[in-house]
Amino acid sequence: MATLSSHAVGAPLMLRRPAAGAAPLLPLFGRQQVAAPRRGAAAPLARRQSSARCQAAPAAAPATATAEPKFEPQVCVVLGTQWGDEGKGKLVDILAQEYEIVARAQGGANAGHTIYDNEGNKYKLHLIPSGILNPKATCVIGNGVVVHLPGLFEEIRGMQERGVQVEGRLLISDRAHLLFDLHKEIDGAREAELAGTGKQIGTTKRGIGPAYSSKATRNGVRVGDIKRPEQFAEKLRKLAQDGYKRFEGFEYDVEADIKAYQDMAATVKPFIADTVHQINQWYDDGRKILIEGANATMLDIDFGTYPYVTSSNPSIGGVLTGLGIAPNRLGAVIGVAKAYTTRVGAGPYPTEIFGQLADELREIGAEYGTTTGRPRRIGWLDMVALKFASQINGLTHLNLTKLDVLSDLEEIKVGVAYRAPDGSLLPSVPEDLELLEKCEVVYETLPGWKQDISKVRTWEDLPENARKYVQWIEDRLGVHCKWIGVGPGRDAVVEKPVASFVAAKR
Repeated sequence: MATLSSHAVGAPLMLRRPAAGAAPLLPLFGRQQVAAPRRGAAAPLARRQSSARCQAAPAAAPATATAEPKFEPQVCVVLGTQWGDEGKGKLVDILAQEYEIVARAQGGANAGHTIYDNEGNKYKLHLIPSGILNPKATCVIGNGVVVHLPGLFEEIRGMQERGVQVEGRLLISDRAHLLFDLHKEIDGAREAELAGTGKQIGTTKRGIGPAYSSKATRNGVRVGDIKRPEQFAEKLRKLAQDGYKRFEGFEYDVEADIKAYQDMAATVKPFIADTVHQINQWYDDGRKILIEGANATMLDIDFGTYPYVTSSNPSIGGVLTGLGIAPNRLGAVIGVAKAYTTRVGAGPYPTEIFGQLADELREIGAEYGTTTGRPRRIGWLDMVALKFASQINGLTHLNLTKLDVLSDLEEIKVGVAYRAPDGSLLPSVPEDLELLEKCEVVYETLPGWKQDISKVRTWEDLPENARKYVQWIEDRLGVHCKWIGVGPGRDAVVEKPVASFVAAKR
C-alpha cells in the first residue's frame, strides 16, 4: 500500500502523518497517495526511481470489433481546462476538417495557438481561428473577442503569403470591441505601477484587460463603429481621455490612430458581419459549427485564480455570450488538458515542479509561450483543478495532450487533493488565494513507461503503463478521453475507443 503524504504550496516536500486531532487524510478520488520529490532535488529523468508506487488502474479492455461511433455533433466546443497552452488549436485544426464553420468567442491576441498542416508546416495564430487551414471552412471572430485590427490584418497577410486564403473566409462580428494601441500602453503602465509590489499579474501586455475594461465601463469602440467615421472618431477621442487622466505623461496620438483606422476602413468593411444572426442562421440550416476556446478555465475571470487570470470567460459561459448561441444547441463540449500542467505568469500553481526535472520537461515539451516566448512554469497534473473545470463546463469528452513528453519518466505524480492547514481536505479549488498557497497537495504516483510513443497511432499500441495512466485519469474524471496527443504533428493523435471507457466503468 502506498504511503500517505502531502506538501505545502511553496514549501519543501516531506513525509508526515496527519496532525493530532486533524481530519483523517482520505483520498479525494478513493485511492491512497504518495509524495512528490523534494523541490529542486529531482534526479535526471533516466535515473529517477520510484520509492513508493501505488497500483495503477487495470489496463483498459481491448476494443471490440464493434464499429466506433462517428463523432459528429452539429455544434462542438473545444475548451482549455488548465492555465492555457494545452494544445486546443491542434484539436480544432483536426476537427475543422469536418466542420463548415469555426468560431472564436472570447479573448484576444493574448491567445496563441500553434498548429501544423499535413506537410508539417508550422503556423502560429493569435486571432484567426485555427480552422483557417481547412479551405472549405468559414472562420468567425465573435462578439466576445477584443480585436486589434492592425495585428489581425498583419496575421492575415502572413497567412496569405504562405498560400492560405483568408479573404472571403473570415467574418468579424460588428459587436466585437476594438483593442487599440492605447489599451496596450495602459496595460504596460498598469504593470509598471505594480512592479516591486509583488502584485504584478504577469499579463502579455497586449491590452486585453484594458480593452475589456473599456467594454465594461461602456466607453469602448466596436467594430461596427468603423462604418460610421464621425461616431468612431468621437468615441476614440473620449476613450483616449481615460489614459491622459489616469497616467501622468501618458503619450498616445489619438488623431493619428483615427486617421489610421479611417484609412483601414475600406479593407475592414468586407469582413464585418452580424455574426450573431449568421451563426444562428447556419445552425437552423443544419451547418456544422466548431467553437474554439481561448485561454482556459483556471484563467477564467470568475472561476480562475483571481486576480491572476485573463479578463474574459474562457469557460462555457463565455462561449454562449461571446457568440450569441443558446446552450441547448451545444452537442459536445471537449476539454483539452495536458498530461501534466503548465502556467505562464504569476499566480498560485499548486502542483508546480522546480529544479532539473522542470527544466528537462520544459525543453522536451518546448514549453515557451506562443505569444510572448516566455518560459512556462511546469507542474504535475492537477486532478482537483481538472475536475473543477469539468464540472463548470459540463465536459462530454477529454483531449489529453503531450503524453509523449512524460515518456522518459520512471514515475509520474498526480495531485489528487488539497489539504488545508487545519488538516481538512478541500472539496474543490478555493477562491481564497492565501488559503490555496498554504494548502498541501496530496499526490498519487503511477509508473512511467520509459518508451518512445511519438510514432504510436492506435490505443492498443500504446505501452501498458501509458494506457493505465490515461485510464486512471478517465476513471477519476468520469469523462471519455477520446483523443490522446503523442506529438506536435496533426497526425500524432491516438483515439481511445469508447468501448474501453464503457468497459472500465462496469
